[in-house]
Amino acid sequence: MKYIAIAACLLFAHISKGQIPQVAGGRIDRINNFPSKNIQPRNVDIWIPSSYSPSKKYAVLYMHDGQMLFDSANNWNHQEWQADETMAKGIAEKKWQECIIVGIWNNGVFRHSEYFPEKPIAYLPQAFRDTLIKKDLKGKPQSDNYLLFLVTELKPYIDSHYSTYTDAPHTFIAGSSMGGLISMYAICEYPAVFGGAACLSTHWPGTLPIGKGECPDAILNYLTTHLPNPKNHKIYFDYGTATLDSFYKPFQLRADVIMKAKGYSSKNWITREFVGADHSERAWSQRLDIPFNFLLKK
Repeated sequence: MKYIAIAACLLFAHISKGQIPQVAGGRIDRINNFPSKNIQPRNVDIWIPSSYSPSKKYAVLYMHDGQMLFDSANNWNHQEWQADETMAKGIAEKKWQECIIVGIWNNGVFRHSEYFPEKPIAYLPQAFRDTLIKKDLKGKPQSDNYLLFLVTELKPYIDSHYSTYTDAPHTFIAGSSMGGLISMYAICEYPAVFGGAACLSTHWPGTLPIGKGECPDAILNYLTTHLPNPKNHKIYFDYGTATLDSFYKPFQLRADVIMKAKGYSSKNWITREFVGADHSERAWSQRLDIPFNFLLKK
């Protein structure tokens, strides 16, 4: 019973009300039920900085679990990332380049199926693989289709409707927990699209309850052979030490070994431990400026 609330956050729906988020600065453009040939339609909330002008170009940060980013009043747990406050403050203080945030809503029941990296499934033992797909992924892995949606449907829309830089050095992706896993997967699968990824409280175990290591073994094996070139990519990892985050350190240390072996250094990679931090939007909001600064610093 200890992790019921966390399990709801991790594996099921971030149920939110349908109101447009109230933001501290800038504005939200809402696309209701963005259509897709690859996945189920879902809302997309686009945060536009108050400095926005069609005469300038803006970096773009794609963030998962979009209904949890901007307005705690609309969220099931009354918490938020405070992504608007953090981004607006950094822009106003000229800490980093101006940036649009694209918040992609998860769709609830298939969130885990869309966020669990699909290709590492092939590294799993057959019996474990079958159980994972049937039980946790609702019978169908969907992360490859989710990334197709981001890259071939949503990004072209954003780039055609807003004044954006379209290249990888100005295109980033971020999320927490399972959102951290899919962010890692996205930059590995589409290194020509995403120049940086922020993976907060990355859920290396892949499932709940925490298994014997089958999923992290598979995911880390995939990471070993698919990491993008460190010369032109940035990757941020972090983890706390309380609640669900308390399980992550051993897996993150293994990931760190892989990062070093592949040529990543402090110039293009950060892993941070936050002692006492738990697995929640409140915790992520308190350190969000760190990955924002890492990805967007001029």
